[in-house]
Amino acid sequence: MPMPRRETHTECLERMFSLRRFGIKLGLATIRRMLAGLGNPHQRYSCIHIAGTNGKGSVASSLAAVLMCSGYRVGLYTSPHLVRFNERIKVDGEDISDADIVRLYRRVCRALPGGREPTFFEFTTAMALDEFGRRKVDWAVIETGMGGRLDATNVLTPELSIITNVSLEHREYLGHSLPAIAFEKAGIIKRRRPVVTGVRQASAFAVVEQTARKKSAPVYRLGSQFRVRRQSGSRFTYHGMDHVWPDMVTGLQGDYQTQNAALVLAACELLLTRAPLISPQSIREGLLTNRWPGRLEVVSEKPLIMFDGAHNLEAARQLARHLSAHFREREITMVIGILDDKPYRSMLRLLLPMATRLIITQAKINRALPAEKIEAVARTLVADVRIIPDVGNALRRAIETATPDSLTLVAGSLYVVGEAKAALEESPVQPG
Repeated sequence: MPMPRRETHTECLERMFSLRRFGIKLGLATIRRMLAGLGNPHQRYSCIHIAGTNGKGSVASSLAAVLMCSGYRVGLYTSPHLVRFNERIKVDGEDISDADIVRLYRRVCRALPGGREPTFFEFTTAMALDEFGRRKVDWAVIETGMGGRLDATNVLTPELSIITNVSLEHREYLGHSLPAIAFEKAGIIKRRRPVVTGVRQASAFAVVEQTARKKSAPVYRLGSQFRVRRQSGSRFTYHGMDHVWPDMVTGLQGDYQTQNAALVLAACELLLTRAPLISPQSIREGLLTNRWPGRLEVVSEKPLIMFDGAHNLEAARQLARHLSAHFREREITMVIGILDDKPYRSMLRLLLPMATRLIITQAKINRALPAEKIEAVARTLVADVRIIPDVGNALRRAIETATPDSLTLVAGSLYVVGEAKAALEESPVQPG
């Protein structure tokens, strides 16, 4: 991979993004050689590894927040980013800087082994793990990119693994059934290291349980070894293996976030011997203060604008439930773009019955589903449909034509949400 003498931050990112032309190549040989060239930085700190179809980012960010509130130095690696690449790699809640990106890019380039060119995700994973070593983090919370077993992050030997849930996704890479996909995600389980899971389906959980048994890894399942009981509003009581923590509140919106919080609290219980600074107070503070953009995120109150990635069928189902529970009486303008590997027909049938009108848009990536395909389904569900390909223009049109009591919702893809956030940063909405 070329490394000019005086590359700028922008040039580094352009060269990294160009690696996307190599697509997705699951396997660990290349990333292992890259990390060996960097001195195996991932072996210098404790890790928590998180896989799952939905909720990875919410769980990862909440757990990182709890660890930070407990006094630990914490690295957080998630994907994709919404607006800036820097968001993917955080230390103590702060994105890495542009200068960090240049330095890490150069270090990884120098460490590249012979053989095939790394993929974009392999390259960024090496950057993150190297940065966490340089910054001497106590803990790194690492989210898988896709699947688990052959994901580039699976070079880790974590203190704890979390598998949030399993539903059908990325079938061309992970398999065409729940047990097949569960097998890939269960690949992050390591010998004698505990695994926390919210997997509900019996067929998928059986695979997780079997994998854990083969590796002598204890399994803690939501609804069995630990559970939550919802109280009024967003409060809940956590009933764990050895602790009961009442009146807990998560700062993230959505009823399903209580389930994600339960996984975080179970992880905290299991980490108490390795991370003794964790306390009920730091858990409560971390949960309450954590924010995770692009997931039921209200970016403006007047006019009311909400962003939600809703990037697969289960996420669309969760969004539909939230809209039905909280916005049934409002007119809703939806700005929607979806990627071409998603079950868009099913996603649209869940969301569009609640839409008063729809603006179809497309993220500026080659995986964006053509607007005409969405339109063909949408016109059977919504009377007022139009296409505005540019996400920023689509959002502006939605805001300009919104009524005072309506909701403008951007959804369908985290890439669309990212472009909408960037558009709002360039041209902030004026309070109505």
